[in-house]
Amino acid sequence: MTRRVGLKANGTQLTLEGKAFCILGGSLHYFRVPRAYWMDRMLKLKACGLNTLTTYVPWNLHEPKRGVFDFQRELDLETYVSMAAEVGLWVILRPGPYISAQCDLGGLPSWLLRDQSMLLRTTYPGFTEAVNSFFDKLIPKVLPLQFKRGGPIIAVQVENEYGSYAKDSTYMPFIKEALLSRGIEELLLTSDTHEGMKQGGVSGGWPLVSPCQQALIGDSALFFTDMIATVRKILKRGASINIYMFHGGTNFGFMSGASWHLEPKPQVTSYDYDAPLSEAGDYTAKYHLLRDLLGRYQSMHFHLCPVSAEAYEAAIVYFHLSLWEALPLTEGPFRSESPISMENLPAYNGNGQSYGYTLYETTISDGGILNSQGNVRDRALVSLTRAGLNLVNGVRTLSLLVENGGRVSRGEQLDRQHKGLVGDVLLNDVPLKDFTIYILDMKSTFIDRCGTVPPYTPTFPGFFQGRLFVDGYPSDTFVKLPGWGKGVVFVNGQNLGRHWSVGPQQSLYLPGPWLNSGANEVIVFEEEEADLKVHFESSADLGMAADI
Repeated sequence: MTRRVGLKANGTQLTLEGKAFCILGGSLHYFRVPRAYWMDRMLKLKACGLNTLTTYVPWNLHEPKRGVFDFQRELDLETYVSMAAEVGLWVILRPGPYISAQCDLGGLPSWLLRDQSMLLRTTYPGFTEAVNSFFDKLIPKVLPLQFKRGGPIIAVQVENEYGSYAKDSTYMPFIKEALLSRGIEELLLTSDTHEGMKQGGVSGGWPLVSPCQQALIGDSALFFTDMIATVRKILKRGASINIYMFHGGTNFGFMSGASWHLEPKPQVTSYDYDAPLSEAGDYTAKYHLLRDLLGRYQSMHFHLCPVSAEAYEAAIVYFHLSLWEALPLTEGPFRSESPISMENLPAYNGNGQSYGYTLYETTISDGGILNSQGNVRDRALVSLTRAGLNLVNGVRTLSLLVENGGRVSRGEQLDRQHKGLVGDVLLNDVPLKDFTIYILDMKSTFIDRCGTVPPYTPTFPGFFQGRLFVDGYPSDTFVKLPGWGKGVVFVNGQNLGRHWSVGPQQSLYLPGPWLNSGANEVIVFEEEEADLKVHFESSADLGMAADI
């Protein structure tokens, strides 16, 4: 099926196929929701009275290594968009290449930083070549899903909030042409704050006002995001809305980024976002209020089905593998006279390390003052003479386990997000040399190798293994770790995300589809302390609520 006229903006009015149209949108990111729940979340979006789904496309997840693409499982974008059409939703696609979205490096792949001259979000050749390669793979997948070709995609966003960055006046025209030349023919739009609109727009594009802003730009239609409290006023004016987020979901694994306020401030694993639909997909009071309001503008015939999370018996830790015992299972070791950042390690066919931890070891014969010179990114656990090693002629092993806590997702610091040790560390004002470096990126292949471990004798850091038993059909649950310190949680090889006792988040969402009926393997990488029980409860604990 083909259609002649797509979404058009005329003054403050929108038309679709020549008929008056109002976007009632909600943001729902496929990469933050288990695939088994895509349909559930879309039906709930539709049942709330919304007619349009908006989603980002995370480049870093789709191209984890240069030239190696992944559009499978939770990253199957084509199936996701087609499913939205099946539900009866229109789609606004936000393909980036930069998306922000509180993702690590704003959704850009970390291997870009291997180029020491890299200028992200500019027409620097190293960046535009990588963008073109990604779009060559991505855009053909969504072309058949455009409105004019019978699909649900009614608009495509050009980059994201570039007006607040605006380092290169030729960049946005480049991205626009990159989309058009590959066959994008639906309405192009941009999203910026009111202050950034002049520098973030493109000719012929429809400017959106993003978060908590209101504006009428020339003869463009009004579009508001993240303004649930004023939805009634907006709809009375005949304007369109987009709820960011309608359902936030979860920053599974190491997806979450950081913000920058004088120093990096890491984002938590949960992306609940205080959205109308909770992290586990349950209805909130905000959902019901929004549904009641939108029901005045259109008829709705959907039955609401509540979510049921379950508490399970605690998993008792019965096996343990120390960090040092796990080193033969890691990528490496690599030898280097001086420290090397994660991204520049000679690993994974020249792509370096993206996420997780990096262990740097060297030997010292004298004590004294250790000075990182600010070259630890982001956090180092320092130990002297690792367990099981004997002292030889007074020489000791100095170990620095450095964690990437999340690259910033936006701002002026974007080009400077190398992790690990990014320069010399001094001992008594003398640079340490001759490093042995191990990669602990906690990929599923590594976690699988940790599955068989020696008898339990706890040391830290280490991997702690237990079993969760599920009787019958698995339900959602929430992992809680009272008495534990800081680390990462894996269930059946799935990285649920980081945990840290300092909070604010005190639980990790574990989707039922990721569990088996019967035994389930639970592994916790723990840096500091362990209670030796992993708890599973029926409700989330995201910390104390605060009005902002």
